[in-house]
Amino acid sequence: MIAFIKGTVESYGSDWLVIDHDGMGWKVMYPHTDRIHLKEEITVHTYLHYTETELSLYGFESQQEMELFLRLISVKGLGPKTAMAMLAKADADKIILAVENGDVTVLKSMPGIGAKTASQIVLDLKGKLVPVAVKAKQEVQTYPKEIEEACDALRNLGYRQNDISSAADYMMKKPGVRTEEYIRIGLQFLMKKKLGG
Repeated sequence: MIAFIKGTVESYGSDWLVIDHDGMGWKVMYPHTDRIHLKEEITVHTYLHYTETELSLYGFESQQEMELFLRLISVKGLGPKTAMAMLAKADADKIILAVENGDVTVLKSMPGIGAKTASQIVLDLKGKLVPVAVKAKQEVQTYPKEIEEACDALRNLGYRQNDISSAADYMMKKPGVRTEEYIRIGLQFLMKKKLGG
């Protein structure tokens, strides 16, 4: 079906965005609208949900986040809107950890999740999310303290995690630099990337 959409953010609300792809506007339900900006280019992994009464696109920052979403909606009584609200409230690692530890209290703190559903999530998914977690961990690169601090600064400036990760990989090519210099290098890289350089 539609594996991903790459385009420009045309508009967005609390849990949705519209992506302009070649002049066509795709409305996608999205859990991280607090991390996006109008007119920025974005790639969103998508899942098409359809029933007799609904046809909706759900979007995700990564393939791993989408896989977790698909596992969540396989749980009896847990629909896509609730799963989306969970991902908006907590990152994938936190949800996976809660499931693997059988931490019903953490799951109950998620929007729309009561005691019964929290217990059902643990019952259905415990032990099944490890491959998702392993894939996510394999993608995590460890950086020197100065680069981590520079990445935090870029995050505070509102840059998306995908862009920050690319900038961090670029910074790794220039070892032994102070944090302030890494911030400057990162900003130059992101500006060049935005301009298509």
